[in-house]
Amino acid sequence: MVKPDADVEFFAKFVGAIDPWLAETVLVGGWAHRLYRSDPRARNLDYSPLTTLDGDLAIPAKLKTEERTLRQRLIDAGFREEFAGEDSPPATHYHYGPAGGFYVEFLTPLVGSEYDRKGKRKATQEVGGVSSQQLRYIEVLMIRPWKIELGEANGYPFEAVKRIQVTNPASFLTQKILIHHERDYKDRAKDLLYIHDTIELFSEHLGELCNLFTKDIQPTLHARRNMELTGAADSLFGKVDDTIREAVLMAAGRRLRAEALAETSRAGLREIFVRK
Repeated sequence: MVKPDADVEFFAKFVGAIDPWLAETVLVGGWAHRLYRSDPRARNLDYSPLTTLDGDLAIPAKLKTEERTLRQRLIDAGFREEFAGEDSPPATHYHYGPAGGFYVEFLTPLVGSEYDRKGKRKATQEVGGVSSQQLRYIEVLMIRPWKIELGEANGYPFEAVKRIQVTNPASFLTQKILIHHERDYKDRAKDLLYIHDTIELFSEHLGELCNLFTKDIQPTLHARRNMELTGAADSLFGKVDDTIREAVLMAAGRRLRAEALAETSRAGLREIFVRK
């Protein structure tokens, strides 16, 4: 077997560590987008997926009990903890490999108010021994996840195939839109590129994504959030602006024009989120 690239090898270490909980957890963010390429519905595109240093894993508020906790399995696999902030428990990244490289963070749905009865912000909670960040719309990312098989056939160093759950593309796009205005400039631009690339990747299955949204995601959202999604095609891609231009600059090595990014994204979002 050909030795995998370092980032794939590090990611495989992570998958091995969370193996007992693969059926309970959902990979979200950049690595989910990267793994979409291994789904049979994905088109073969002539450019590489966006790369990311972090693996974001959405986890429920409680995990099934195992002989070793999630934290213990990560530490035993060689991950190092890095604490940030003054929350209790502190936000934690789990690093593997050289400093500044691959790391993992955990995300849990924020239920109810952002503050507890004492007025303290509900920023993190301990789950399986790890500190998980509580965020809005994580529950959206956990709706009807897709299963991706990882093994030697698609470049992952597992003797036996692993089945990992990834957020479905309709949920991925929904969350990107709903958090858009909370992001900083660079992240907003990258998210627009993620939206464009996801639509291109599944352009032959946008009807399936529309059905997923209509039947499983839309009923869970407030009417105002659904209005945001309906209007996203025009509000985000109705005209070429500096954020779209920045997104194009991030598409290194690709002949992507700002007008093409906007047109493809606008048309795709309308097919998924605008009622016919």
